[in-house]
Order: sequence, then C-alpha cells, then structure tokens
Amino acid sequence: MVINAVRHITVDAHDPAGLARFWAEVTGYRMDPEFDDEEALLFGPGDGSPGILFVAVPEAKAVKNRVHLDIEPPVGTRDEFVERMLALGATVFEDHRLPDGRGWVTMRDPEGNEFCVERSTSERNS
Repeated sequence: MVINAVRHITVDAHDPAGLARFWAEVTGYRMDPEFDDEEALLFGPGDGSPGILFVAVPEAKAVKNRVHLDIEPPVGTRDEFVERMLALGATVFEDHRLPDGRGWVTMRDPEGNEFCVERSTSERNS
C-alpha cells in the first residue's frame, strides 16, 4: 500500500510573506528565505510534518474556515500563548475557556483565518 504524504498545507493570503512570518511565530517553523510576493513557505520541523505554503490570491476571505489548526503551546500556558498571539496581530474570535481551566480559544490570524489555542501539555497534566 502506498501512503501519500501531505507535503504542504496551503493558505490563501493577500500578503503571503507577512502571513508566513506570523505563522512562523505561531508554529516555530522556519521560513524559506526564497519567498516573493506570490508565495512564501514555512518548513516543517523535519520529522515528516508538512510545511505551510502561503499563496497570493486577490479575493478576501469570506466565510469560516472549513479546516483549521489546533495549536498546543510548546512552553508556558495557553493564556500566555494567547497574549503573545494578540501582540503579533491575532484577534480572539470565540473564547471557550472554562472556570476550571479547561477549554480553548478560537483566534483569527491577521488575515482572518481561524485557529484554536489549546492548553499546553503541562496544563493538561496538572
């Protein structure tokens, strides 16, 4: 059986390089230095994970994403990560945090694409 690997997750963008820089901060992925006005690529961590490719499109985002990424902060807490994303230009779309500390935050990147920030491993294990 042949398994087809996902090479890239592709995101439409008005500003591919700008959006790639934002997502490099979100994911920790490394940006390909050979980007241009039409596309920018983030390399995955080298473990077979797909890269993220940002391609220029003229139209604006019109509806909710059908696919989105769930982000687990590699260090610190979910709430610290949310604050960091806000400082980078993200916005909170829906806040699903619960009083007992569980839950997640649905955010939008600078071009309106949704992503969720979940609790970190250390938060889930405490």
